[in-house]
Amino acid sequence: MKKLSLLLLILGCAFGVYAQTAPCCHTDAITEFAGLASREDFRMAHQDPLPYTYQGTAGTNVTFKTPDGTAAHGFLFKAQKPSNKYLLVFHEWYGLNDYVKKESEKLYNDLGGTVNVLAVDLYDQKVATNREEASKMMQSVPRERLKAVMEGARDYAGKPAHIATLGWCFGGGIALQSALINGSQNVGCVMYYGMPEKDVETLKKLHGPVLGLFANKDKGITPQIVDEFEKDMKKAGKTLTVKRYDADHAFANPSNPIYNSEATKDAYTHALSFLKTQFK
Repeated sequence: MKKLSLLLLILGCAFGVYAQTAPCCHTDAITEFAGLASREDFRMAHQDPLPYTYQGTAGTNVTFKTPDGTAAHGFLFKAQKPSNKYLLVFHEWYGLNDYVKKESEKLYNDLGGTVNVLAVDLYDQKVATNREEASKMMQSVPRERLKAVMEGARDYAGKPAHIATLGWCFGGGIALQSALINGSQNVGCVMYYGMPEKDVETLKKLHGPVLGLFANKDKGITPQIVDEFEKDMKKAGKTLTVKRYDADHAFANPSNPIYNSEATKDAYTHALSFLKTQFK
């Protein structure tokens, strides 16, 4: 059934079913990342999130339409004044939990409240509390649904919007795929140790620069994969800045109870500076 769904998605892209989308979402990178979830060493690299309840009041739950007819969900921090600037935030494999809401609020505040920050729910209101649940959820979410949610988030921002994307882990790869879907509206992408797009022809369709934040000890998104990403982006004629840290995968995940604080702080400094520059 999964193979049939993937085939239908590919055929739909090939024959222009999703006419509003510039390039077709390239599912190989997503599928490859999902395959990592079957590896015990990759699952064990993720610590189960500690219990946490979001206490902020600035954000609000929102729903938005998608091309497949099923509403999607998110958590929105609305700019203090009307703004066509949007940051789409994509959660790691646990889902849109309270840690991600907290991190989205931090980004919103540090961007001066001038950017609409939308934390996008890729799991349709399902949240995993441990790595085994997260692994199953990430592998089972239909790829065509992910694409529909990404398109819906873009359309929610609106055609005049200037859109940047950011994500961690699973969401890091989705952030790049979303940047591709956003076409000329895309102004930049921040990937925290996400699976890169490996098709050079697809990367040629990318608008805006990419900031990649990767871990040298990562056994999933290995330094070799990052090396190839740099080469592919160069072949595609695109701008990529890579920062590498002597850390493990998920070092900056907002739900990781043993994150690398030094690497996280430095990576966030670069991410914030990048976003401020792209939103000027």
